[in-house]
Amino acid sequence: MGGNCRRTAVRMTIAYFDCFNGAGGDMLAAALIDAGADAERLRRQLESLPISGFRLAIEKTKKQWLSATRFLVELDTAVHRPHRHLKHVLDILARSSLSESARQKAARVFGRLAAAEARVHGTIIERIHFHEVGGEDAILDIVGTILALEMLDVQRVLCSPLPLGSGSVRCAHGTIPIPAPATIELLKGVPVAATEETGELTTPTAAALLATLADGFGPLPAMTLRSIGYGAGSRETAHRPNVVRVFVGTPADDATGDTDEVCVLETNLDDASPEIVGHCMARLLEKGALDVYAVPIHMKKSRTGVVLTVLCEPARVAEMEQVLFAETTTFGIRRHNAMRAKLRRRFETVTTRFGDIRMKIGEGEGAVTASPEFEDCKAAAQRHGAALREVLAAAQLAWAGKRAS
Repeated sequence: MGGNCRRTAVRMTIAYFDCFNGAGGDMLAAALIDAGADAERLRRQLESLPISGFRLAIEKTKKQWLSATRFLVELDTAVHRPHRHLKHVLDILARSSLSESARQKAARVFGRLAAAEARVHGTIIERIHFHEVGGEDAILDIVGTILALEMLDVQRVLCSPLPLGSGSVRCAHGTIPIPAPATIELLKGVPVAATEETGELTTPTAAALLATLADGFGPLPAMTLRSIGYGAGSRETAHRPNVVRVFVGTPADDATGDTDEVCVLETNLDDASPEIVGHCMARLLEKGALDVYAVPIHMKKSRTGVVLTVLCEPARVAEMEQVLFAETTTFGIRRHNAMRAKLRRRFETVTTRFGDIRMKIGEGEGAVTASPEFEDCKAAAQRHGAALREVLAAAQLAWAGKRAS
């Protein structure tokens, strides 16, 4: 193939959840089905889970003036429903025929739920009983949403700010205020919206799904729409239809790359050793920070110090601040949100005399950049007793040759 041949880039698929009247786990799954996820294939995959005593109904309905899809789990009342711990739910996932990616995502959602419940109840994750959110319906809502995203080949999930509602609701712990404590805990760092509706608008299941899977929260991004889906909830609300809608499509053709919202956390430290700062930076990256860096500064009384800065997804702010307070002596953390423009990213593998190396490719209109994956190069250098710079150069050369072919 000639070097002048133009390549067609594979465009990223985005799912944007417009939760203008809140969300439930069943509503998220239903919206994705309405947007084109294969309902019968989804039903077969969910019925293969190692749980029993349920029937799955996927049907069209109307909420006020809107046509929408319902995702309804009907439970057999004769079947005993055990209260499950996190380990029981993880065992169900481990024994399933789900893809590894789906299992990992579902495990992350339930792990986040368990952590939120543990903080609310002042105990440890291992002692948390999943009540409503450990039942078959919640498991099917969570796994169904994840499978439907996979069916639509969604690589990036975005979401609107979430209205929470008001009033009170009865649950396994008695009557609790709305929003439920677990829901609030799950949505730390997530934008929420005011609403005139009462009742529980965003459930803990939906909060866990969106806080875990969403890459950002904010307005609808510039995109070329492929499909739109409406997922109905079980309640009737007074002012707005009880539905979630999802927009599925690709980044707009005129976009340079992708945009999203990140949170910038920073704190000044003048009494932390370099080892402590380095340890804290490593912990933050382990917890999912997008980037961490330290800049030397001079502070009052001519003390030397550093500004420790963390970039993270808005949904991870609470986790990042917890690490900063635990691992440093700071008394305060500054916080602001920022919009970020970035190239669309993907990976390709190139073959070198040192073995296969992954290349991280960044693409936008008129811009292409490629970088060898450092850990791959480091491992290859160690295996072959070669200098790291030789492996890096070989990977870049192989990529240039591959691109020109």
